[in-house]
Amino acid sequence: MFFSVVIPTYNRKPILEKCLRALENQDYNRPIIDYEVIVVDDGSTDDTISWLETEAKEFPHVQLFSQSHQGPAAARNLGVEQAKGDFIIFIDSDLVVTDSFLQSHANSLIAQKSDNVFTYGRVINTCNFDFPTSEPYKLTDFSAAFFATGNVAIARRWLIEAGLFDTCFEQYGWEDLELGVRLKKLGLKLIKCPDAVGYHWHPPFSLEQLPGMIEREIQRGKMGVLFYQKHPTWEVKMMIQMTWLHKLLWGVLSLGGRLNEKTMASFLQWLIDRGKSQLALEISRIFLNWYNVQAVYANDLSIELEEGRKKKK
Repeated sequence: MFFSVVIPTYNRKPILEKCLRALENQDYNRPIIDYEVIVVDDGSTDDTISWLETEAKEFPHVQLFSQSHQGPAAARNLGVEQAKGDFIIFIDSDLVVTDSFLQSHANSLIAQKSDNVFTYGRVINTCNFDFPTSEPYKLTDFSAAFFATGNVAIARRWLIEAGLFDTCFEQYGWEDLELGVRLKKLGLKLIKCPDAVGYHWHPPFSLEQLPGMIEREIQRGKMGVLFYQKHPTWEVKMMIQMTWLHKLLWGVLSLGGRLNEKTMASFLQWLIDRGKSQLALEISRIFLNWYNVQAVYANDLSIELEEGRKKKK
């Protein structure tokens, strides 16, 4: 078994360094014969490429490729196309793995005695940059996603057969779950692999992050509608929050948008000042979800109007 670990990255040099060092320190044996780490730089402006080229001897497993800023779907496709491995592992560039990470994925894959499965490792969220692997597992780290590229291993041939990632998903969100729908149609099964642990680092929550987070939720809403256009099922509707229940839920909880980043700023900052940034983040998700649902319905309506105009013509 030869693994190709595919990592798209964009302006994440400090945490990427920790990510790559962890991958160089893997403790493995059979069935793994070797592995490579394919880093695809998606147009970074933080000297990621020059740093990796300078430190190449320190990362003997790393193969570096670059592209203009085209998004994670195109970056992962490039990584798969360049991969030498028969199995692909996708992780994000802000994930720091344990030294048994590759072996755990390999053991779970081999135990199935068939390659019509993929393994999904555990992702633990942490704000601890200096010691990310010290974070304990939390209930909020649970994911019900069928195919998420934060920590997943799959036979390369299935990715090729499914058609790789859809590059129409140019903005934030859903490109991995959309591929998951196509993989499910091919009969692939998800196998949980809790021993393949990755620690997903993000900076402690602050109010300065909110404009970017709101923009991502709006983009996620737009891409969610694209997801539904490609797979118009009730399951996808539930995933992207395109139901009256979601609209009612987040509308009520946010008081129709009156609870937002401006009206709640003082309270959120009060929590942050008292060391409760995680609680402040969870409360912020109320109005962040409202932005997402609004974007879903706004884009769904605009598409319906456009289709109506085309029919009249």
